[in-house]
Amino acid sequence: MNVDLSPTKTLIEKYSQKKGALIPLLQDIQAAYGYVPDETVQLVAQELSIFPVEIYGVLTFYTQFYLTPRGKHTIRVCQGTACHVMGAKGLFDYLLDKLEVEEGGTTEDGFFTVERVACLGCCGMAPAVMIDDDFYGRCTIQNIEETWDKYRSENSGS
Repeated sequence: MNVDLSPTKTLIEKYSQKKGALIPLLQDIQAAYGYVPDETVQLVAQELSIFPVEIYGVLTFYTQFYLTPRGKHTIRVCQGTACHVMGAKGLFDYLLDKLEVEEGGTTEDGFFTVERVACLGCCGMAPAVMIDDDFYGRCTIQNIEETWDKYRSENSGS
């Protein structure tokens, strides 16, 4: 895949004179591309005179960074105790099966990435799901499809 490196070059210029700016630089690269492409890691390493392995050390340590393309929307299914007891595992398995993805994977059309999360902090609304920054409580297999269809229909014109 060919990655346009011009946004990365602009960001490197922005951060090149700032000490300790690797993480903010990587965050901005991810914001520009939706993930941190390998080509950008190589360019950052070259321009900042650091080894790529140092950059990958940061990227793999912090869970906020992604090394593969992500879906337009991220579906996070809580797997905390209350959610688990209320059927979150079945809901999560249903999503993976219905959307034909593996855990952490992205649908073939690039629309959804599906993740398991330890806790969303809303046990009283179990089982809980977040799609992007939107929270949905008391989710069921019956209503989750309507929920993700809303995201598809809102974006069908884009």
